[in-house]
Order: sequence, then structure tokens, then C-alpha cells
Amino acid sequence: MMRDEPQAQSDQLVVADKLARLRRFTPARIGLGRAGSGQLTATSLRFMLDHARARDAVHAALDFDSIGQSLCKRDWSVVAVRSAAADRGEYLRRPDLGRRLSPADRLVIDGQQRGNDVVIVAADGLSASAIETNLLPLLDHLRRLLLAQAVSIGPLVLVEQGRVAIGDEIGELLGAKLVVVLIGERPGLSAADSLGAYVTWRPQIGTMDSSRNCISNIRPAGLSPEDAARQIVGVIGLAFKHAMTGVLLNDFRGADAIPVIGPRE
Repeated sequence: MMRDEPQAQSDQLVVADKLARLRRFTPARIGLGRAGSGQLTATSLRFMLDHARARDAVHAALDFDSIGQSLCKRDWSVVAVRSAAADRGEYLRRPDLGRRLSPADRLVIDGQQRGNDVVIVAADGLSASAIETNLLPLLDHLRRLLLAQAVSIGPLVLVEQGRVAIGDEIGELLGAKLVVVLIGERPGLSAADSLGAYVTWRPQIGTMDSSRNCISNIRPAGLSPEDAARQIVGVIGLAFKHAMTGVLLNDFRGADAIPVIGPRE
């Protein structure tokens, strides 16, 4: 027996209300509705907009000069370099080139002050908008917390066309005990501005991703810069205590205590 029309409409309203309340807690595409056998026009347009934002985040050029000037005004010692990737197209086709410095910029890094406890590297990665939106607020909190721990901080290295592992080469050249790589993460359809922080003890070329700890989803709608800075400094503190990062560090605190994943690049 088929339900009468008023009852069916009432049931639909109840479901719609529950889905509306659920959507407040997640950016996931749930309960989108339909028009006949297809999507609603608004749903389709929203999907195309999010897809365009993700593509723009990957291909957009980052204004490193402006960021460098802002950092200098905040009393950071800034060094700007490039990876071995000649341009954005080659960077996307050849991930390996984004993990190494260009020969000329390797000499630039080799001429910097060595032997600091922590070196911070900021790279555009796969989202220029992540760096533009989140880098300066995160560094403001991070610098204050690191100085409170009495660790020495080396030059802040800005890397154009860089990937996570380029921090290994930079950290090795600078003789750092630990490197923190702040990088734009691969955008998704619900987040095109997510910043990731990768912490590596005794960085050197060839370091495995399992030897890193990651704090991800740093963005206004995710993990706030202030909370992210506290988590990063917490991992750094454990790294100096146990002289390690990555999976081995997790073993000291339990598998769910500190996040460790491969680069989202």
C-alpha cells in the first residue's frame, strides 16, 4: 500500500531537516537533493566552483617578494631559493625536482649560518593560497613559542616550487637538529587553502616519510594557526627529548598521540 501524499511530504521534510542540521558540522557533500534523475543546479554550480578553486590553488603563482618583506618586518632572517624545477609545469610533472634545490640555490643555502636547533622552511607546494592565508599568522605564534623554549632558530627559508623533502637538503646543509617544513597541501573540493607542517629530526637527503610527523589542515575552517603552533612545538619538544621523529616517536606515546603521514603532495 502506498503512503498518502501528505505523509510522504512530511517524511521528506523530516529528512531534510535532519540533513540540514548535519551539514552544519561538515563540509562534505551530503544530502544534496536532486531534480528528477539529476543534481540540483545549485549543487552542480557549487561543485564547479570548488573544482575551479582547487585548480587555481595548484597553478597560482605565490608572491614570494611580498611574503619575504612581511617576514623581514617581523624580524625574521629570510632566505629565498628555488627548487630544481624550472617552472610550474615541470614542478607538477617531476615531483623529484621539487625535492631538491637548484645548484645555484644550494650554494646560497650552503653560505648561511649553520648549527641552529631549528630551521623553518616555507614552500608553496600545491596550494599558493594556503601559504598566503596561513603562513604569517602561524609563524607569529610559532616564533613566540619556540623562543620561549630557548631553542635557536636559523634563517627562514622560502622555497619556490618546493616539496616536503626539500627541507631535508636544506636542514642538512644548515646543520640543523630539526627542520619544520610549512607547505601548501594538495587541495580538495572542500579545502583549497590547507597548510601542512612536517617535522623531521636530523634531516638529511634520503630521509623517509616515516621519519616525519605531520600537523595538517591548518586553515581558518580547520586547525587554527594558534592551535597548530602549539601542536608543532609539542612535537618539537618530544623530538628533542627522544632525539627522533616519525613512527619511532609515536611508539613512545602511542600510535594515536602524534600524527605521522606521508606528504600530501
